[in-house]
Amino acid sequence: MNFAPYALPLFSAKKLRSASGVAKLSLSLLLGFFLPTQAGAQDRQETLPLPLNEVRMFTEALDRIRMSYVEEVDDQTLLENAIRGMLAGLDPHSSYMAGEDFDLLEESTTGEFGGLGVEVGRQDGYIRVISPIDDSPADRAGIKVGDLIIQINNKPLREMLPEEAAQMMRGAPGTDVTVTVAREGQEPFDVTITREIIAITSVRSRMIAPGYAYLRVSQFRVNTGNELEEEIEELTAENEAIDQPIKGMVLDLRNNPGGILQASVGVVDAFINEGRIVYTEGRLEQTGLDFSATRKTVAGDVPLVVLINNGSASASEIVAGALQDHGRAIIMGTRSFGKGSVQTVLPLDDRRAIKLTTSLYFTPSGRSIQAQGIEPDILVEEAFVTRRSTNVMQYNESDLDGHLDNGNGPSTENDRLAQALISAEEVLVNDYPLNEALNVLKGINAFNPARAINTTGSFAQSDVN
Repeated sequence: MNFAPYALPLFSAKKLRSASGVAKLSLSLLLGFFLPTQAGAQDRQETLPLPLNEVRMFTEALDRIRMSYVEEVDDQTLLENAIRGMLAGLDPHSSYMAGEDFDLLEESTTGEFGGLGVEVGRQDGYIRVISPIDDSPADRAGIKVGDLIIQINNKPLREMLPEEAAQMMRGAPGTDVTVTVAREGQEPFDVTITREIIAITSVRSRMIAPGYAYLRVSQFRVNTGNELEEEIEELTAENEAIDQPIKGMVLDLRNNPGGILQASVGVVDAFINEGRIVYTEGRLEQTGLDFSATRKTVAGDVPLVVLINNGSASASEIVAGALQDHGRAIIMGTRSFGKGSVQTVLPLDDRRAIKLTTSLYFTPSGRSIQAQGIEPDILVEEAFVTRRSTNVMQYNESDLDGHLDNGNGPSTENDRLAQALISAEEVLVNDYPLNEALNVLKGINAFNPARAINTTGSFAQSDVN
């Protein structure tokens, strides 16, 4: 989502005091009454025909609803519902935000909130889980990508907007909410989840094997690019301190629903030092943006694998697409979600705004992934790995009485590192795509003639030309 510096009001947000005011505003709404600040307004007025029949139909429907509906409805409610309907009919990502909805949008990108920690969208009239946030109440309760939430606290969600469903799932920390989940191959079932303060950490990292780093980006927030650079610099310093340079990295974007466009640019910029990263195109001149790499690159030559899946959307796809086009990373996993559009928040007044799809983004080679997604270079499905156990006793040379010493001395540092990687090894056993990504990185290093193994077992740059 792009919080652009420009904001074009769709209409003047004056308080309506008469039926004539309602009619005038109704006309402006139906005509798409934009108020551009620069050139182009006159041209649009001259080229767009006035849909008089549709205007009459709208005002007639408005008048009949006001006069005949079983309960009296005020004009503001009717008009706000009309705006919601217009935006909902455009695409799944455009929406109307009033009051708390606008505050919630800001919270989702910059702050904390009480809720379940799940990103949702709309599918077939129901609420679809795009991604549970890492280590959130929803994630720990077993909510999965692709689940359909069909009820919240026994209230059906058919035709409900994602923003309304999200509001129902939020609330005071410590309170419970029951969601009814429909999952493929299963009967619908209820899950009761306790709300918590959702404080999203954008980037997490650890070593998953000696010399191999794991970077997890769960969502693209304002400072995600800087956080990623700091994590890489910290891992690099820690490994250099033990004479163990980083030989490969895994960037995990699975189940990352996206976020701030500029944050994705910062992540790509950490791995390349030149060339285009992403560009956008829309109807308005201001929506045409073009982002290129800078020379501030913290991991420009380290082999890189990027993990994606169907829950990787929007900004995640910008990163994967850019690194794929530049040949900077191997993309592994399954095809991504396919959200290739950019939304801009356009304020209407101090308490109301619309989130409108204003442009499409394109990868450096000119690809649009809208409704198509990023195809991985290596297809790796989600799977569980089970180690084969054996009861046969096995021996090594070191187990034999009187074996010769290797002369290398005690390996206390290596033992310490091995202990630190035990938990990471357990993660690899249970995460098949991550395990395969590590194998690919090891293969790259094994067949790279520019690298050689030194006597300590770590990889070092050689002088081979």
